[in-house]
Amino acid sequence: MKSFIASAIALTLLGTTGVSAASADPRGPVAEARQDLREARQDRRQENQWERRAAKRYKAGRYMAPKGYYARRWAKGQKLPLAYRNRVYVVDHRNYGLRYPPRGYHYVRVGNDVVLTAIATGLIASVVFDLFED
Repeated sequence: MKSFIASAIALTLLGTTGVSAASADPRGPVAEARQDLREARQDRRQENQWERRAAKRYKAGRYMAPKGYYARRWAKGQKLPLAYRNRVYVVDHRNYGLRYPPRGYHYVRVGNDVVLTAIATGLIASVVFDLFED
């Protein structure tokens, strides 16, 4: 019985020591919140680099949407239908002042806009609005 009481007291003392040490840590929740805020700002800056309105508009050939589809405004996170993943709609970034696409992505023309999509899934990573003139 005495050993049980001694063990309980020892565990109680260890538990309170751990709590006070954690609360005295200078890199606590405030520092973590600041780091999260910095990362969120970085993400927004990166999104703003990709999603933008075209500074220069280009003349391109006549646009024909895939059969059964029509041009519309797409947004980041949506999936482009399989019909748009045809080579006819792929845009060469070098001709239109676009950045080199990341590995596994390419630019696709949808109406007057250009979307950066994952080649395998069609997931839209960013949109450049009004890159082409009517």
